[in-house]
Amino acid sequence: MAIRKTRSDCTVGTLEKKNGLPPGTIRNKNGRDTRSDKRIGTIRKEYNKK
Repeated sequence: MAIRKTRSDCTVGTLEKKNGLPPGTIRNKNGRDTRSDKRIGTIRKEYNKK
């Protein structure tokens, strides 16, 4: 079974629940927890800015 890329409009909270990850797994660059209502597309844009 193929694994698909996570959609950009998915939120961090949904991604963590869907993949069985504990809350707070996805973190910001400074080490703090990412808000659960932040979208995956926004995170990708932040990391591609460099």
